[in-house]
Order: sequence, then C-alpha cells, then structure tokens
Amino acid sequence: MKTLRILVLVHPSLVPPESTAGLTDQQIDDWRTEYDVITTLRTVGHEVRCLGVLDSLTELRTAITEWRPDVVFNLLEEFNGIVTYDQHVVAFLELMQQPYTGCNPRGLLLSRDKPLCKQLLAYHRIPTPQFAVLRRGIKFRVPSRLRYPLFVKSATEDASLGIAQASVIQDPQQLRDRVAFIHDQVGTDALVEEYVDGREVYVGVLGNERLTRLPVWELSFGSLAQGQAGIATRKVKWDRKYQQRHGITRAAAIDLAPAVVARLDALSRRIYRSLGLSGYARMDFRIRADGQVFLLEANANPCLAQVEDFSQSALSAGIGYQDLLARVVALGLAYKAEWRGDYA
Repeated sequence: MKTLRILVLVHPSLVPPESTAGLTDQQIDDWRTEYDVITTLRTVGHEVRCLGVLDSLTELRTAITEWRPDVVFNLLEEFNGIVTYDQHVVAFLELMQQPYTGCNPRGLLLSRDKPLCKQLLAYHRIPTPQFAVLRRGIKFRVPSRLRYPLFVKSATEDASLGIAQASVIQDPQQLRDRVAFIHDQVGTDALVEEYVDGREVYVGVLGNERLTRLPVWELSFGSLAQGQAGIATRKVKWDRKYQQRHGITRAAAIDLAPAVVARLDALSRRIYRSLGLSGYARMDFRIRADGQVFLLEANANPCLAQVEDFSQSALSAGIGYQDLLARVVALGLAYKAEWRGDYA
C-alpha cells in the first residue's frame, strides 16, 4: 500500500503518548487500541495525525479541509458521551465526502440499537434469544411469555456496561430490581432476554461486498463457571487480576462440531449483510449443549487492540497486525458510499 495521510479519530481522553516506557499494563489499557493503531500505521510509513473529538466537529472539519487526509481511521465509540451518536460522526464524514474505516452510519445505527437489531434479524429468521424491551419512565409488567432464567442489559450501551452476576434473573422481584438498576444507574431502556446457557464464541468478519470470516474465538470462563453464571461482565473482560484468579481465557475455539462451525460461518455472513455492515465487525454467539446457536449481539465497532479477540483471531488465520490494519484501511478506501459516483 502506498504512503497515505491518515487522520485517526479518538476520544480526547484516549489520545495516546508517543511512548509506553515506564507505564504499567493497567495504565496503558485505557488507550491501548489507539496506541497500537497509531504506532503501527506510522511504523509502516503512513503520515498519521491523531484528533480527539468530544462534543464538536469543528476541528474535524478543519482537519479534513486543510490537511486533506486520504482516509479517516475511526476509533470513536461515542460523541459527547452518548454512544448512540457515534453514527452521526460517520454520517458527517460522508457529508464531507471523506473516506473512513469501519462501519457505515446505517450499520452502526442498526447494530447499536439492540432491540431494533433483534427485530430485524428475527425477520431474517436469524436465531436470537426471545426478548422484551422495558422503557424508562413507563410502568411495566413482568413479561409472562419469557421463560426464566432471564438476562437483563442495556438496550444501547456496550463494553458490558451494566452487566454483572445480578444480570441473570431467576424471579420477578429480581427482574424488577435489575430493570430499575438499568433505568436509574445506566440511564437507558432495559433489554430483557431469555438467558442462554452455553459456550460464548465470537466470530470476526472483514469486508464490504466480499466477506472474510475469521476463526471462531471463545471466551472460556474457567473456575467462574463452577459457582457463578458464565457471562461477560466488565471484570471478566477487562480485569487482568480477576481473569488470572479464575482462569478466564480467550483463544481459538476447539472441539466444535463441523456442523456448528458451518452454522456460525453462515449466520455471521447473513447477519453482516442483513444489517448492511461494512469494514469489519464481530458477532457474539452462544452455543447450547444441544448445538443450537443464538446470536447475542452484532458489534459493528469491535476493539482493534493487538492483544484483543479480533486481532488475535486474525493472527491465527495468518493475518498479522500490520496486514490487518492495511486491510481495514483498504476496505475504508474501497467502500462505496452514496457520495461516490460508482455507488451501486
């Protein structure tokens, strides 16, 4: 790939330093993705600038019009603290006729709104847990059609915000308490699903029209599964000491029946296309003991840190980190946004 001007968009608090010398893993973790992406792009010879975006697009507009980047590498996950506004930043890039990496605005909208996503996928006969949405500020009754145990999470937040062992619900009173927590503490509507017990696996996908499915990756809960529900809480995902204490690991899924792998492959491609995703994404599944597969979430903006699931899964397929980022950039440059004359 030729040398490019690449503008990397990040949250202002996640603008990384030039070096990690003298810093601990815990200090680095918050902005590890941003550091990995920026340093790798510079290592391969690209001209890279990093721009922190909080609650204004003025500096972004100036950077685009004055510096004229070849592509914007989008690592934003929110705008002004609102996660559902990330799509509007990408829409602004399209209005500026600026190529960018990652998912298009429509795909971000459909995947971020979990109830809407599930309704759309149900239309396409893609299996997801039965669910109900309990809105903030509206008195609700416990959904009688859902079977316990249930699982309660935010209808829009990601990164396991609001997910804990208390999210697994055994009776109506626990449900009322946890829905109140999501409404009051997380500040969003609550999504209530039938809890699916089983193996948790992730499937990465790269592409716009032609798709590449990465190897299936599994989150193994170690000793946690013996006394608690195996769910991806924030501690399970991000707390290194907690992971070590319980033997929680993430690695290539083994001993999956060929039919299950084929099912995951077919579903991941159907989900990607049904939601109109582009660039790259990750599908989160549960596999029951009987082999039945359920989609938990479609993540249109998965973490790209070098040590995280998506990058490690790509590496196991022979796609090194430099190559992975090169593919992400190439897909962004090739995406047929409507402002392009070749849109079809």
